[in-house]
Amino acid sequence: MKILIGGGGTGGHIYPALALARYAQAEHGAVDILFVGSAAGLENKIVPASGFNLVTIPASGFKRNFRQLGVFIKDLWGGIRRSLKIIKDYQPSVILGTGGYVAAPLVLSAFLKRRPVVLHEQNAIPGMVNRLFAPFAGRVCLSFAETAKKLPPFSKPVFTGNPRASEVSALNREECCEYFGFDPREKIVLVYSGSRGALRINQVVATYLKQNLLPENVNLIYVTGEIYFEEVKAEIKTVPDRVRLYSYLTEMPKALAAADLAVTRSGATTLAEITALGVPAVLIPSPNVVKNHQYHNARILSDQGAAVLIEEETFNHMRLQEEMNRLLNEPGLLEKMSESSKKLGVTDAAEKLYRCLQEVAL
Repeated sequence: MKILIGGGGTGGHIYPALALARYAQAEHGAVDILFVGSAAGLENKIVPASGFNLVTIPASGFKRNFRQLGVFIKDLWGGIRRSLKIIKDYQPSVILGTGGYVAAPLVLSAFLKRRPVVLHEQNAIPGMVNRLFAPFAGRVCLSFAETAKKLPPFSKPVFTGNPRASEVSALNREECCEYFGFDPREKIVLVYSGSRGALRINQVVATYLKQNLLPENVNLIYVTGEIYFEEVKAEIKTVPDRVRLYSYLTEMPKALAAADLAVTRSGATTLAEITALGVPAVLIPSPNVVKNHQYHNARILSDQGAAVLIEEETFNHMRLQEEMNRLLNEPGLLEKMSESSKKLGVTDAAEKLYRCLQEVAL
């Protein structure tokens, strides 16, 4: 089988696709996989570094600004022309679209070429591209079962989970604690907010550490994001021995596996990893995303008792101290949250998504 995978721009569109690709080649060795992305997207670095071939097409996000609308139309047309040639040359058995502006010209070209399409939606609220093409796709694979209610008529939803969960579920906590130089018998908290980081979360955590509010029996893995690292380091001044401070962490799944509690955003890939491992979480959804989808992602976990949801406008160092003390001093509560989280995890998501591809492939 030959799979053409399109999507990118953010890690949320890329990492699930890579997880699916790695599973397909590990379990079904004869599978041929080609990624389609944009030259400016994160995928241009991540995909080749992961050992997969990537071809690029012109692509840009939809802009409501009249001046930028011309750029969008030009890139869309250029992306379709390039995608049609890629499909003609590669002759894929099936095309997988993981959402985002990169997927739009590829999926549209697949329909024009009468090639079967499977879509994967990572978030609780489906994105514009997936909503637009869902009625025409062979399957629409979902990370959250609730998303099926938000798809247009004639869609063919299948709850598969997020393939990223399949890659982290087998990690060993003790080994991951040792990787960071921590004793697995001690409490470990992970704070992170994406590859670039989040201003508000960094402001709150830097103040929290500066005022020495971290309990003495708690270790911290703190990932600031690349653009805030120097600022946070200067604000804290002296980093305690029980704090591991990073700008970016390639081995993020290991940090999650080591953690007793995560304080983070609520992007779909993050939540897939959290629920696969059963990590209790304090979730601060980004208010700056389309349709506030991170809030809806977080609500699914908080409604099931797997996480505490705090909206960014009410998140401060005192609230962080309150929640950290409450959760870490009640082992029974953390254990209950962990059990609820694991119930939401789908550790065979990659297998389920691959099965959908097989069902519609030529």
